[in-house]
Parts: sequence; C-alpha cells; structure tokens
Amino acid sequence: MTLSCFELGERMLEAEAAREAVLALAEEALPAETLPLAELHGRVLAEAVVSPRDVPPATNAAMDGIALAWPEAAERPADWWRVAEVFAGRHHAQALAPGECVGITTGAPLPPGADTVIMREQLRETTAGEGVRVAVARPERVRRGQNVRRAGEDIARGALALAAGTRLGAAELGLLASLGVDRVAVRRRPRVALFSTGDEVTAPGEPLPPAAIFDANRYSLIGLVTEHGGEVLDLGILPDDRAALSAALAAASAEADLVITTGGVSVGDADFTREALAEQGELGFWKIAIRPGRPLACGRLGARRVPFLGLPGNPVAVMVTFLQFAAPLLARLQGRPVTAPRRLAAIADHDMASRTGRVDYLRGVYRCDAEGRLRVASTGAQGSGILSSMVMANCLIEITTEREAVGQGEVVAIQPLFRLP
Repeated sequence: MTLSCFELGERMLEAEAAREAVLALAEEALPAETLPLAELHGRVLAEAVVSPRDVPPATNAAMDGIALAWPEAAERPADWWRVAEVFAGRHHAQALAPGECVGITTGAPLPPGADTVIMREQLRETTAGEGVRVAVARPERVRRGQNVRRAGEDIARGALALAAGTRLGAAELGLLASLGVDRVAVRRRPRVALFSTGDEVTAPGEPLPPAAIFDANRYSLIGLVTEHGGEVLDLGILPDDRAALSAALAAASAEADLVITTGGVSVGDADFTREALAEQGELGFWKIAIRPGRPLACGRLGARRVPFLGLPGNPVAVMVTFLQFAAPLLARLQGRPVTAPRRLAAIADHDMASRTGRVDYLRGVYRCDAEGRLRVASTGAQGSGILSSMVMANCLIEITTEREAVGQGEVVAIQPLFRLP
C-alpha cells in the first residue's frame, strides 16, 4: 500500500516510493474546458474522440493516372476508352462500362465500378476519332486494388480516434481536423506558482552583490513547467524570512494548482520553507535516496489543499527532482496516464562511479554505434551545481540502488531528455 507523504516522516525513501507519495497529492485531474482546434496544441484530451465519419470519406486515387476495373487476364482488352477526367474535389457519378476508364488525379474519388489506379508513367495514349484510347505498358505488373486509398482505411466511422488523456501534438491536431472536429474538451492547464528563496539569490539583469548568485533555478523551472503542459505563475525571489515565505505560500495557494519552490528545504539555520509550509498547510518532509536531490519537501497548502513541492537549491538537483517527481504530478493533474519514466538500455562507454543504497542520476550523452547499439557516456564532472552538464546531456544515466558502480561495457538504464530541435 502506498503511504501518503504525511505518513512517511523523515525516513530515507527510495525514489519510487517518493514518486508515488507525490502523485497521491493530486486527488483528481483538473476540470475540463472546450477550446477551438487552433488553441489545442499541447493540451490534454478530457474525453475520448470517436470518429464521426470515415477517413478518407470516399475510396480515392493515391496517385495521378487512370481509374478502371482491372479484369482477369483472359478478359483484358488491349486498351481502354478514356471517357472522362476526374479531378480532386470532383466526382464521376456514372458507373464505368467494361473497357472504359477515367483519367484521375491524386485524391479524386474513384467512379462506381473502378477498383484500381494505374500511374500515368505506365500509360500510352492514342487518339481515336473524338476519343482517347489508353494502353497499359507491362500489364503483368498491375495488381487489382493498387494505388487506391479505401474509404475509412485511416479511421472508420465510430472507431476510437484519440483516447482521453492524449496530449495533442501536431499529428493529433491534423487527425482531429481530418475528422472535421473543430473543438474538443481538454483539461485546464495546471497553474504552477514558482518562486526561489534565499538572500543570496539575485535576478538576472540586476547588479550581483558580493557572495550572491544569479537565479538560474526559476528559469529552468519555467521551461520545465511549460514543456510539461503547465501555466507558470512567476512569483519571483523571496528572502530568507519566515513571515515573507508564509505570506507568499498563502497567496500562491489561493490561485495555483501546484506550488514549487527551490531552496530552503534542508536543515540549515536559514532554511525556513518547511516552517512556513507548516504554518500554511500540511508538511510531509523527507530525504530521498537519490543523487543529486536528496532533500525534498512536499505537502498541501491552504483550504484548497494545493500540492506543494519544495525542491533543493542546487540547479542540477532542481531539474532532476522536477523530472522525477513534479513532472508525473503535472501529468496526473492533466489527466494523462502516469507511467514510470521512459527508460532505454545503453552500453557504458567508460566506468561510472556510484554507491549502493541510492539512485544516481548522471548526466549523459547517448548515441547509436555502427552496429545499431545504444551507447552512453557521462558529460564529465557531475556536481549538482554544474548546470552546464544538463545543457550538454541528452539523457540521465540511472544507476540503481543495488549497484556500487557501472563498468565499461556494462548495460545501464538511461532516461532520454526532451530537447528543442
């Protein structure tokens, strides 16, 4: 049985147990709203879409040429009368008689009685009186039914076109349009309130005081939330002040569906996020047996019981913990199927250090070798503050708890990372 984050205390959790506890913060998916087709990219279907029609709606030509009823060899004439031209967007309603064909262009519906399209490059035409006769070069290569797209061969009327929980990308939008669907019900985007904490954190563009750092975490999170279907509420940087943090959490819980902070969740003297969270809601704080990203706070805020995640302060740890824990939570809020992280198997190009009892997430670069096998190498230094390692990486190398190291040539799991082309 999965325990809630409020029952787990401060025991050291394995990654999968922590992921299940975070998912339990979302009791149900967000409400639905109906939007026009042009506004659906990246949204998640709230209901299944059943095809209202056959796609394509009529049996049609897959290329330019002639359409005819292809007879058995014993009944095959030497040539055919071309009795009409059928262009895309038009149709020839009269059935073809034996020995007749029509010229046809790609996408045009086949006339009654026609079952085969022969491409223009295989034809020889001759003028006979006021008509045109068409002969087929190499008729032995023609197969009945060739170059024809059958009505409903893409999607038949009444068939499931897209399941509820599908995130709509370019292909899905095109499919909906092909069905004539101009609007559908989708889940509302999760509103995710973000703020960074710490007196040492400075906004990019501002003068950098001595001993200060620029706020990288909030901008990484803005990108990650957007990539995972959320709508960002940017609350900026908050100082190491319990009252300010408590007020910010209260305000965020009134308008957000998820609140994420970075920093202030360890055991330092100035780490006030946990105390502020305890004032504004329920706190479940744990240590997770992963690297990077061991400290992570979770809970609920305010009367609406809004999920809260307090991520670590180091920039790589922020991204790793978001991908492992916040991303599945966002998927659940959108009604998407929540599965284990996508993993592939790759061969290690070199030795990789780890230790038992925790999961190590190394930043890596995977590639396909000349034999078609996936291989992976780390990006180099793996400190949780080395944000450039995430820029170089196209995957996370996942070294599981039972392995004390990975040797060169051994197989290791990788989690591919999303990258803009």
